[in-house]
Amino acid sequence: MPILDKVLIANRGEIALRILRACKELDIKTVAVHSTADSELMHVRLADESVCIGPPSSTESYLNVPAIISAAEVTDATAIHPGYGFLAENADFADQVEKSGFTFIGPTADTIRLMGDKVSAIEAMKRAGVPTVPGSDGPLTDDHDRTREIARRVGYPVIVKAAAGGGGRGMRVVHNEEVLISSIEVTRSEAAAAFGSDVVYLEKFLQKPRHVEIQVIADGQGNAIHLGDRDCSLQRRHQKVLEEAPAPGIPEHLREQVAEACVNACIEIGYRGAGTFEFLYEDGGFYFIEMNTRVQVEHPVTEMITRFDIVKEQLRIAAGMPLSVSQEDIEFHGHSFECRINAEDPQNFLPSPGKVTTFHAPGGLGVRVDSHLYDGYTVPPFYDSLIAKIITFGESREVALARMRQALDELVIEGIRTNTPLHRDLTRDRAFQAGGVSIHYLESKLED
Repeated sequence: MPILDKVLIANRGEIALRILRACKELDIKTVAVHSTADSELMHVRLADESVCIGPPSSTESYLNVPAIISAAEVTDATAIHPGYGFLAENADFADQVEKSGFTFIGPTADTIRLMGDKVSAIEAMKRAGVPTVPGSDGPLTDDHDRTREIARRVGYPVIVKAAAGGGGRGMRVVHNEEVLISSIEVTRSEAAAAFGSDVVYLEKFLQKPRHVEIQVIADGQGNAIHLGDRDCSLQRRHQKVLEEAPAPGIPEHLREQVAEACVNACIEIGYRGAGTFEFLYEDGGFYFIEMNTRVQVEHPVTEMITRFDIVKEQLRIAAGMPLSVSQEDIEFHGHSFECRINAEDPQNFLPSPGKVTTFHAPGGLGVRVDSHLYDGYTVPPFYDSLIAKIITFGESREVALARMRQALDELVIEGIRTNTPLHRDLTRDRAFQAGGVSIHYLESKLED
């Protein structure tokens, strides 16, 4: 792949190491960029070249576009992989990468903008036949009578969301008409301050939905496939904690119907690269909420049940190659779980940075560990607390879960606190073992 002779990895931690490994398999040279706090990261040690791009603050390093572009220039990199988080879904960054003569490993800037705005994304999905949540079908205006009429039609409770929001921010649940308009105005103000846009819209608030998402990959040349679904309902403060694939208890005909709609949507919007359609699922209905235009943290569970390397395919597509497989080539097999191990106190969830004095990764049949940890590594206090992902696979959900329990019992991380005790508890929880808990289950459990 000559166009991807050398890839700059514009990220850190476990995802940077995951990208590096994929590049090595394809004989692509790698450039690691890092802050002054991250010089000892594992992928920095393993990369062909490394460049320090700034001080610990993300704003001055991993979000510093000029520094990243300069690093690509001085190392003669030909492409930039953004991973997830940081600049991965920043359309302006994708634009700048391409205008500077490099290949952006991801969708076009226009596609990122389209799907990054919740209102335009919902409109695009409706045109493509993807099921959406009943709502305002666009931004709310200053016509309060119209707004009240929409809310009555949709039915209370409703949720007001910022069009540019995400990660659980910029949203407010409204239970009755008396506080509807005031809630909208407060959400507008918060959205303007947080996201630079006061555009909001309204949707039906689902009471006890599950979070189910569809993994897709497309080449931007008219070809697209889906890689099945994942259940990511175990969440705390809108942040995923534990994921599995496939989502349990969903009728096969419905699963296939929604996946096909996602594939058609990819073709219609000219999508390029890996992406994820996120849905709320309740009472047999799928409702689109957003599309993530990047590789997901939880992509390993999909790789385990399909035996398909998502990151390598990202690199191939960015090099201008068509999809390496068709839908008929994708076979779904078994079940997989992923536990996100964070450097945080398992009781109060406060970050727990510091030196890792001992790290022992679990092993055995059907166990995968994605982590940048090693004995003596110091977890810095400046970034996301994710330090490892424990992934298991089994012929059945029960086997995969049993392997996860064993893997968590084998895992040793000393010197810092982690949320491993929470995961040990969750994998033994009767409701979770039965499958199909809602997005509110974990927080309710933690409050008990």
